[in-house]
Amino acid sequence: MYAPRTTPWPLVALFTAGYLAPYLLPTTVGRLERGLDLTPTQAGGVGSLLLLSSATAGFLLASRVERAGARTLARLGLVLAAVGYGGAALTTSVPAVVAGAVVGGFGSGTATTVAATRIAAEKDPHRASTLGLLSVSALAGVVYLTVPHLPGHGLTLAAIALTALAVWPLTARLPGGTARTAAQAAVGSAEADGSGAGRLPYRRSGMVLAGAMLLWSLAQNALWGVSGRIGVGQAHLSEPAVGVVFAVALGAGLLGVLGAGALGSRLGRALPIGGGTVVIACCIALSASATGLGSFAFGEIAWNTFYPVVLSYLIGLAASLDARGRWAVLVGSASSLGTAAGPLTGSVLSAQAGFPVMGAVLAVGLLLVAVPMTGVALHAGGRALLPGAVRRRGGHPAAVVAATTGTPSGAVPEVGAPEQPVVEIALDGAAVPARGEYDTAAATQAPGGV
Repeated sequence: MYAPRTTPWPLVALFTAGYLAPYLLPTTVGRLERGLDLTPTQAGGVGSLLLLSSATAGFLLASRVERAGARTLARLGLVLAAVGYGGAALTTSVPAVVAGAVVGGFGSGTATTVAATRIAAEKDPHRASTLGLLSVSALAGVVYLTVPHLPGHGLTLAAIALTALAVWPLTARLPGGTARTAAQAAVGSAEADGSGAGRLPYRRSGMVLAGAMLLWSLAQNALWGVSGRIGVGQAHLSEPAVGVVFAVALGAGLLGVLGAGALGSRLGRALPIGGGTVVIACCIALSASATGLGSFAFGEIAWNTFYPVVLSYLIGLAASLDARGRWAVLVGSASSLGTAAGPLTGSVLSAQAGFPVMGAVLAVGLLLVAVPMTGVALHAGGRALLPGAVRRRGGHPAAVVAATTGTPSGAVPEVGAPEQPVVEIALDGAAVPARGEYDTAAATQAPGGV
């Protein structure tokens, strides 16, 4: 009898409230620039401060959610987001707007940290995170369709604040502490009996991936932070038209999220990461040099389609480097720093050299970064089984074992390897002939698995 799979809607809502600020970054920066008479660099700097504050919350609170309690931290984050973004939306004083963006950013980062930690404790974390991405993309698309028709510098900030308030009642369903996952419990048991590996594995590969992810995220958000200005100033589109393009692009991102889940590991990790980054580089160059609706829309939509696909494989690669998840945390933190530095980088490059040159610089940088990321995927990320083989050998539990670096070489059969016969050993030491093929599905099937 299998337990019914329930949807963790409070976590999905919290995830949406935390991620909404980065998704609305282009229109937020553009509105601040026009509404407060800021220079492009100053407006980009406000966006970078917001994201840096959010990343700081992740660094500080990632290991404290269980101790402080998910409900308490989630409510703290939502209050900070509502107060910070709401205050920034209601004032025209630049210092007050900056302070509100920093406070609100810390609140968004806190909500995101709690949501990510709790989602990791779910039986199906991929499903929960996918629902979160779908939710935030849909909400951001609605904002992009409505905000351009209304005046004011702080409408996007107000939308984030209102979302935080709307999510608040759902926090009552969050636990006071964070439950440990089965994998975390197994790791804790191994450490208790001295069998857990204390040394960080794949140090060189992990450091290379972390550094590459910082630059990769920086390039993505450098363009995303100035995309609104490209559409209005260079492609000569109205703000409502740019909002429609962004909404469609986010819809394409939803298809990318679903496509990445459906594709699975059929192509391995190296090809989606390397080839996908090359496609993204071309899209960024096209979007940054766009002078009309066609080229701007095609570049933005294609870019937002491939971005979540590559990102999902990079997250999986980071997780596969260490069974205890340490590299996943470090690589994610490096990515957050790149995200925070992106808007300011894009503003400075575009102000000094123009949008087309900025796009060319970012595209070349992505092509260079694709090389080490692909190398890490080939070196350390090639042991995941194909979806069919994973299901045949026991479903999700077998996939986890196959993907973790702590698994001894040869413990999990390679794809296409012949099934090995079982040789029974009698108590007197005499070998008994094999009675048939080894049933790996029966051996690896976890209790209650699918």
